[in-house]
Amino acid sequence: MDTGFIHIYYGNGKGKTTAAVGLAVRCAGRGGQVWFAQFLKAGNTGELTIFSRIPEITVWRAGGPSKFTSQMTAAERLQTAARQNRLWRRLLHHCHEAPPDLLVLDELLVAMSLGFIPEKEIIRFFHTKPPQTEIVLTGHTPSRELLAAADYISQITAVKHPFTRGIPARIGIEK
Repeated sequence: MDTGFIHIYYGNGKGKTTAAVGLAVRCAGRGGQVWFAQFLKAGNTGELTIFSRIPEITVWRAGGPSKFTSQMTAAERLQTAARQNRLWRRLLHHCHEAPPDLLVLDELLVAMSLGFIPEKEIIRFFHTKPPQTEIVLTGHTPSRELLAAADYISQITAVKHPFTRGIPARIGIEK
């Protein structure tokens, strides 16, 4: 790729990470190097299984919390924030040394909204990123400034979802 663009997949609907996974597989399928970074996620999801079989995709994880941040003590919240911030710093450092063709920052918008990653650092990264690197951010609520900096914006809206009927996430579909 000559020019790397910025994508934002956001909203309250299912499919943000799924869309990012699809783009990662497409890029890797064409020989591109992909870094798929997951913020605030724990557990072994289906995409991790397939990514382990695709040498062009490198997964970066901070380790997710064991409970919702609203249920955390102040110390647990600080620990979680530190883990997310360490991942962010590692990505920034390595991205300039050996830039990938595609960098997916899954749930970075959530980490930002919780105050774990400063928005101004994300904006600064947009301006200093390797020019050929394509960037994807997923999450719930991007700021106006982030939206203004993006080249692609996809809003994923929940119209109907089995979760509202009490059906838990299913292996292979939601996780």
